[in-house]
Amino acid sequence: MSVKEISEAIESGKISFGIRQCLKIGKKAKNVFIAKDTRDETVEKLEVAKIEFIVLKSKAELAKELNLDFECEVFCLHQNGVPHKGAK
Repeated sequence: MSVKEISEAIESGKISFGIRQCLKIGKKAKNVFIAKDTRDETVEKLEVAKIEFIVLKSKAELAKELNLDFECEVFCLHQNGVPHKGAK
Protein backbone atom coordinates (compact mmCIF):
# COMPACT_ATOMS: atom_id res chain seq x y z
CA MET A 1 0.00 0.00 0.00
CA SER A 2 2.48 2.68 1.10
CA VAL A 3 5.20 1.84 -1.43
CA LYS A 4 2.50 2.21 -4.08
CA GLU A 5 1.57 5.62 -2.63
CA ILE A 6 5.20 6.74 -2.80
CA SER A 7 5.50 5.53 -6.40
CA GLU A 8 2.35 7.43 -7.41
CA ALA A 9 3.58 10.56 -5.62
CA ILE A 10 6.91 10.38 -7.47
CA GLU A 11 5.07 10.21 -10.79
CA SER A 12 2.81 13.14 -9.92
CA GLY A 13 5.55 15.28 -8.34
CA LYS A 14 3.87 15.33 -4.93
CA ILE A 15 6.80 14.06 -2.89
CA SER A 16 9.85 15.43 -1.12
CA PHE A 17 12.83 13.33 -0.10
CA GLY A 18 14.80 13.65 3.12
CA ILE A 19 14.40 14.93 6.64
CA ARG A 20 15.14 18.59 5.82
CA GLN A 21 12.40 18.83 3.23
CA CYS A 22 10.00 17.01 5.52
CA LEU A 23 10.67 19.41 8.38
CA LYS A 24 10.09 22.38 6.01
CA ILE A 25 6.67 21.02 5.08
CA GLY A 26 5.92 19.98 8.64
CA LYS A 27 2.41 19.01 9.63
CA LYS A 28 1.09 20.09 6.22
CA ALA A 29 2.41 16.79 4.87
CA LYS A 30 -0.19 14.31 3.71
CA ASN A 31 1.87 11.25 4.75
CA VAL A 32 5.41 10.68 5.95
CA PHE A 33 7.13 7.34 5.47
CA ILE A 34 10.52 6.33 6.84
CA ALA A 35 12.79 3.36 6.22
CA LYS A 36 13.09 0.82 9.03
CA ASP A 37 16.85 1.43 9.19
CA THR A 38 16.50 5.19 9.57
CA ARG A 39 19.04 6.76 11.93
CA ASP A 40 17.86 7.41 15.50
CA GLU A 41 18.58 11.14 15.28
CA THR A 42 16.33 11.42 12.21
CA VAL A 43 13.48 9.69 14.03
CA GLU A 44 14.02 12.00 17.02
CA LYS A 45 13.76 15.08 14.76
CA LEU A 46 10.41 13.87 13.44
CA GLU A 47 9.17 13.12 16.95
CA VAL A 48 10.26 16.54 18.28
CA ALA A 49 8.44 18.21 15.36
CA LYS A 50 5.39 16.04 16.20
CA ILE A 51 5.23 14.68 12.65
CA GLU A 52 3.58 11.27 12.47
CA PHE A 53 5.23 8.69 10.25
CA ILE A 54 4.85 5.12 9.02
CA VAL A 55 7.83 2.72 9.06
CA LEU A 56 8.47 0.76 5.87
CA LYS A 57 11.21 -1.54 4.54
CA SER A 58 14.96 -0.89 4.57
CA LYS A 59 16.49 1.93 2.53
CA ALA A 60 18.01 -0.51 0.04
CA GLU A 61 14.72 -2.38 -0.47
CA LEU A 62 12.80 0.86 -0.96
CA ALA A 63 15.35 2.19 -3.46
CA LYS A 64 15.13 -1.04 -5.43
CA GLU A 65 11.30 -1.23 -5.41
CA LEU A 66 10.90 2.43 -6.32
CA ASN A 67 13.65 2.23 -8.97
CA LEU A 68 15.64 5.05 -7.35
CA ASP A 69 19.34 5.55 -7.94
CA PHE A 70 19.78 6.72 -4.34
CA GLU A 71 18.77 5.57 -0.87
CA CYS A 72 16.47 7.74 1.21
CA GLU A 73 15.36 7.57 4.84
CA VAL A 74 12.36 9.94 4.72
CA PHE A 75 9.63 10.25 2.10
CA CYS A 76 7.20 13.13 2.55
CA LEU A 77 4.00 13.15 0.48
CA HIS A 78 2.08 16.37 0.06
CA GLN A 79 -1.25 17.25 -1.43
CA ASN A 80 -0.65 19.92 -4.08
CA GLY A 81 2.66 19.54 -5.85
CA VAL A 82 5.87 20.94 -4.43
CA PRO A 83 4.92 23.42 -1.66
CA HIS A 84 8.19 25.31 -1.20
CA LYS A 85 10.37 27.66 -3.22
CA GLY A 86 13.47 26.37 -4.90
CA ALA A 87 12.16 22.85 -5.48
CA LYS A 88 11.71 21.57 -8.99
